[in-house]
Amino acid sequence: MAGKGAAVSHGGGAATGAATGAEQPRDGGDEERASDLSQVIGHHVRTFRTELGLSLRALAERSGLSIGFLSQLERGLSSISLTALRDLADTMGRDITEFFDETAVGSDPVAAEEDATEPAARDSEQPVSPKRYFTLMRAGGEQSSQYVSGQRTYRMLSKRAPELVLEPMLVHIAPGGELDEMETHAGEEFAYVLEGELVYTVDGTAHRLGQGDSLHLKSSIPHSLHNDTDSVTVVVSVVTPRLF
Repeated sequence: MAGKGAAVSHGGGAATGAATGAEQPRDGGDEERASDLSQVIGHHVRTFRTELGLSLRALAERSGLSIGFLSQLERGLSSISLTALRDLADTMGRDITEFFDETAVGSDPVAAEEDATEPAARDSEQPVSPKRYFTLMRAGGEQSSQYVSGQRTYRMLSKRAPELVLEPMLVHIAPGGELDEMETHAGEEFAYVLEGELVYTVDGTAHRLGQGDSLHLKSSIPHSLHNDTDSVTVVVSVVTPRLF
């Protein structure tokens, strides 16, 4: 679910991945610098998006990048090609050089605000639980967050907490979807089919899942999914790290 992306080179060299078709070998120091650069770029993407008052969904629609990829990019979990970053900079009305400014990177006010948010509901019978590793959502309570990406609608089944890495979602997949391109990304994913059918292709092998079937995989294995029926498919999906 990551979307477009390739490593951005640091310094005067050309971008790898999207520009050359494959990343060049890097030593340990280069890997660390690339990771640091991803954090810097991600910080600026999130800051500029917040300043524009855009949600991830709105930025995804404007830029043509997926919500999941933008979310991982903002957290420094995905890298991006120079071409894609230049297009994203144009979309946000920024010069591409602004995304490489390491001096402006400090504390993230958006993340700090999220960390300071009190849980909306607690069990009166229980002591207050630390908000860093506990969330609670009750049926009929506050409306959960929902995102639309292509033919999929994602409804979050939990709120965020700093020390929680799983992201449970209820996913509605529209019928007649085309086969997605194979993708790889960090973490794991799990899918349980509540209604309809789903074709999940893992490492080149297609698996048709029906009601009650489930699948669990390392997301670094090439995979894709699509709904080739004429009915909506409903899936409980759990992924790590969080995409939204």
